Amino acid sequence: MPTNTETLRYAIALCRIKGIGDVLARKLIENFGSPEAIFREKPDTLALIPRIGTQLALGVTDRSLLEIADKEIAFISQNGIDSFYFEDEEYPEQLRDCTDAPLLLFYKGETELKGKRFVSMVGTRSCTQYGIDLIENFLQEMAALAPEVVIVSGLAYGIDVNAHKSALKNGLSTIGVLAHGLDRIYPYVHRQIAKQMLEQGGLLTEYLSETNPDRGNFLARNRIIAGLSDATIVVESADKGGSIVTANIANTYGRDVFAFPGRTSDRYSEGCNRLIRQNRAALITGASDFLELMNWLPDSPGEQEIQMEIPFDLSSEEQQIVELLTRYGEMHLNRLVVETEIPISELTGILMELEFRNMVRPYPGGMYRLK
Repeated sequence: MPTNTETLRYAIALCRIKGIGDVLARKLIENFGSPEAIFREKPDTLALIPRIGTQLALGVTDRSLLEIADKEIAFISQNGIDSFYFEDEEYPEQLRDCTDAPLLLFYKGETELKGKRFVSMVGTRSCTQYGIDLIENFLQEMAALAPEVVIVSGLAYGIDVNAHKSALKNGLSTIGVLAHGLDRIYPYVHRQIAKQMLEQGGLLTEYLSETNPDRGNFLARNRIIAGLSDATIVVESADKGGSIVTANIANTYGRDVFAFPGRTSDRYSEGCNRLIRQNRAALITGASDFLELMNWLPDSPGEQEIQMEIPFDLSSEEQQIVELLTRYGEMHLNRLVVETEIPISELTGILMELEFRNMVRPYPGGMYRLK
């Protein structure tokens, strides 16, 4: 739960105003300081904010929104559900970095959402035995090499549910991102798998209880799957589909994307092969090459204390970057911009200079590590 219950109450109410999405809600909070302050503001003042207008501004006068929020708070309290406001310390860092990250998350499970390495596995709902075998072999190897990795998917038919099942079978934590509230499981036939995931992972959603699994919700939840994860793996996919959307979103977030290749004649390998051909996904055949590409193998620099002799002639900005990379092992370009407060146009030049000096190395997806 957020430290301030009133913040949660007004944040839920804000999310219920039709036409105010996560990006606009965060913009309003940035302008007025908190969700509570937005509801205490005069509609005429709110209407002056770009993209708000009179109709949306009048939404704050609807007191039934607070009644809905109170009902939701009672629901999550009675059912042992955690809620995370985007400014809470417990909110997943990877997701917070995304410009369209949900204002609120609702979560039930045992696995922490911070301090973990998350890998999403997505693909067609009409998976073949080839895809199922890929998942099983991959996660069996992953469990042996990197058992701390958490597998993320959408609890849908096909690749999703098989990724969850195989993760559970191999002792890996797994999280399902839902397109509805936590008062139900869809599809219903996956309720037993979902129950097991509560003990070896968890269930995550941005949606309030009584929210139906409408089609648009599935497309929206794909951004959470991509944003929560350090890397997205497309197992099997036709040329178009939700998993290709997820891979494209992951690319826009600067996250690493991987795909298993398939035969050119196989319909459900068309999407994977095209992602690889267009350099929008790296080709992998198993967990060992995936972990090597992610620099996550136990003997990699990201897992060891980095021993580097730092030159004395570094500028203050260069020193700051080196210290951050030493502390965290790797950082995304966008995160470096936030941490250093150096404009991205300047930061890329500094990183290039450090690369020329053989100190920093760029990796796919906008990641940087000390060499």
